[in-house]
Amino acid sequence: MSGELVVVTGGSGFLGAHCVLALLNGGYRVRTTVRSAKREADVLAMLKAGGVERGRLSFATADLTSDAGWPQAVADCDYVLHVASPFPPGVPNHEDDLIIPAREGALRVLRAARDAGVKRVVLTSSFAAIGYGKMPPDGRPFTEEGWTDPTAKVSAYVKSKTLAERAAWDFIAAEGGGLELAVVNPVGIFGPVLGFDHSTSTEFVQRMMNGAMPGLPRLSFGVVDARDVADLHVRAMTNPAAKGERFLAVSGDFMTVREIAQTLKTRLGDAAARVKTRELPDWLVRIVGLFNPEAAQLVTELGKVKNATNAKAVRVLGWAPRSREDALAATGESLIRLGLLKK
Repeated sequence: MSGELVVVTGGSGFLGAHCVLALLNGGYRVRTTVRSAKREADVLAMLKAGGVERGRLSFATADLTSDAGWPQAVADCDYVLHVASPFPPGVPNHEDDLIIPAREGALRVLRAARDAGVKRVVLTSSFAAIGYGKMPPDGRPFTEEGWTDPTAKVSAYVKSKTLAERAAWDFIAAEGGGLELAVVNPVGIFGPVLGFDHSTSTEFVQRMMNGAMPGLPRLSFGVVDARDVADLHVRAMTNPAAKGERFLAVSGDFMTVREIAQTLKTRLGDAAARVKTRELPDWLVRIVGLFNPEAAQLVTELGKVKNATNAKAVRVLGWAPRSREDALAATGESLIRLGLLKK
């Protein structure tokens, strides 16, 4: 029960709320930023769904697109978890709609944290900043040594996460002063949904369980539980060995979309009756991609067999995540519990 004050940016988001929960349960005081004071009630509702009352939680209003509010948001705090970043379900009109708020928002938070004398910022980056544009040799898994090539044919989201993390490390090297930085790079984040505003990954499960995916593309990606990602943030925040390091957050091997569908059907039974397991041929997905921007983003990843390792987080920070299957089942169970599926 340290009582230290930690700022979590974006506490109204799926991962942000789980980070707030982890910190409150760990005895910390928490201040979370929201873009509008109207979102405070949403955060409190998600905490209640997670089994925690407000406790030692306060709010600050700040937006990644503006300097206003950030000095006040991080004043007198010991640590910052910079979790907030745009991840829309659709395709932006222009890639800068994602890149600019992600990169400039990270820099705003880092500058404010440096000026306030914060000990360490933990930045939520993504596997997107590691595993796109090129593959490791000999089929080896991706590690924290890898970087996505933003000049390759990658989505706006992938580019935004890569450029934002690069900018953060460059800032620390050139202007960070005594501020420390650690970075967490999660794969697809699943786990218990806490409210109506949840993540793109959990919306993917929601669509499958609602029968909105009549066929499945031949894709594979990593799975990790939001509770474990939040735990990794706290470990990276306090462990001296995390200074200046990146940590992949992934539970086990990557899964194909079909394996995810089969896991939902096995673990959830009748509740997953609408989940389809039929794979779509690549040529069909490519044709759809000619007319559908969301499908077009998938084409370059069709059939690629990727993997990543959590060995560094396990070795350095003692991290022990739940299984992939438990994370997926928890997603589906929470969607059922909150009435977020079609009748």
